[in-house]
Amino acid sequence: MMKLSFNKLTLTFIGLLAVFCTLCFAKAQAPRVRTPRTGAPRPAPRRPAAVKPAEKPPTIVANIANYTITDQELEKRMMMEIRPNNYGNYNEKPEPVNAEKVLLKMIAEKAIVSEARKGDYLKDKSLSSVIKRYRDGQLVQLLLQKQLQPLLTVTEPEIEKRMKADPKLTRARAEATIKNLKARMLFSRYYKNVYQKFHAKKLTENFPKVVEIHQRLLTKPKTPRTGGFIRISQVKDELTQEEKDMVLVTFDKGKVTLKDWFDTICEMSPPSRPKDLNTVKGVEKLLDNALTKPLLLSEAMLLGVDKDKDFLQKVRDYEDSRLLSKVKSDKYKEIKQSTTAEITAYFGKNREIFRKDKKLNIDAIWCQDLKTARQAKADLEGNKDFEAIKQKYSLQKTTKPFNTYPGSEGLFWKDLWKGDPNDVIGPIKGFNRSSVNWRIVKILEKNPGTLTEYSKDMESRVKEKMMTEHREAIIEQYGNEILKKYTYQIYADKIKNIDPLDIP
Repeated sequence: MMKLSFNKLTLTFIGLLAVFCTLCFAKAQAPRVRTPRTGAPRPAPRRPAAVKPAEKPPTIVANIANYTITDQELEKRMMMEIRPNNYGNYNEKPEPVNAEKVLLKMIAEKAIVSEARKGDYLKDKSLSSVIKRYRDGQLVQLLLQKQLQPLLTVTEPEIEKRMKADPKLTRARAEATIKNLKARMLFSRYYKNVYQKFHAKKLTENFPKVVEIHQRLLTKPKTPRTGGFIRISQVKDELTQEEKDMVLVTFDKGKVTLKDWFDTICEMSPPSRPKDLNTVKGVEKLLDNALTKPLLLSEAMLLGVDKDKDFLQKVRDYEDSRLLSKVKSDKYKEIKQSTTAEITAYFGKNREIFRKDKKLNIDAIWCQDLKTARQAKADLEGNKDFEAIKQKYSLQKTTKPFNTYPGSEGLFWKDLWKGDPNDVIGPIKGFNRSSVNWRIVKILEKNPGTLTEYSKDMESRVKEKMMTEHREAIIEQYGNEILKKYTYQIYADKIKNIDPLDIP
């Protein structure tokens, strides 16, 4: 009987199912999660309405080259622009985010990507390798979802039987356990059929040679290294081309080589790598892992899964993101390093930015909408206890007082800072997970912080701030230059009312 093992990629589908199966349990038992720096507990998600309203279809707000930008994409990007992303610069004064300005930035990025596609960027081996790895992973995942997910069902009698066998299990846990077991069995049968379908054949006569080469790279590296494990650079530089091309498995229209086998090793973290690769049995076990992905990819292409429109769009979006990152990285290399004189001069002009420990200690009542926030504030003005009002109105009842800073509040800091200790501020908006909510805030402590003198210890922090500005400037300049080569259109009437801070 053929025995096949699972590698990390093939377990992706099963892992997703496991996560899905345990979601209900996780929601019921969710621990409090603290946000970065502020220590503020994240409010619980809103309870969904009994009837979920139909989502508004996206509206195209701009187009350039082969790209369109929708109002939903613009709103999402505006929210990203609004949220603080550099907590180290405590006293920045963010400007209100303008829809047209953000949209122009998105259009410029599309122009940069379009220009990169015309060049040789996609021929870059490192970039193309990353994109291929993403594409292959997504394709295998989609194949397994299409082929196996419809077969993964759990009945009430099965759940009841499982809970009876283990009374400690909740219903959600029982269902998740059954799904995980069924997913593994489904995959095992499916993969066995694929293996036979493509007539996979192992060239076992080459396995002893694999053991020998593996031990050579492991124990006798050409270049001294730290750590007793094989590195990617060794696979690239220390294997001869003949060794890399050594065939270990053949199957219809495909093969697995020694290079593929070593690539599988290098995808694993060193502590998790097999310890028996000095044996033929260990070589074959790892080979089963190396074979899984190419076989499933062949099956996916045979079934036409690689023609799926959503899959193709997802891969193209990923290509775009990697291309944009690559172009930015290359442009950053053009920035000259700041001199000590420039760094000290910048600090002198912007000393307030580097003020230390300016903060507020606050308590908050997060509210579902403005109406609720106003009612909570009215109740507080009637001399009711803040904690009691929190228990009555807040989206999360267990929040504790926390420190917050200009860099974590962004646009909302100005209104918060107007308050003094024991003042109750609001309704005022605030960042709540990935959205913005109304809140009532009680100021507990107010610390203006201290202006610092320049020192050698400050240099890296000032330099980092300057570099951030240089990077933003050089990309904006490059985007504007590239944009001159392209015709684009903005539908002004479609964006005039877009404001992610306009919440009910």
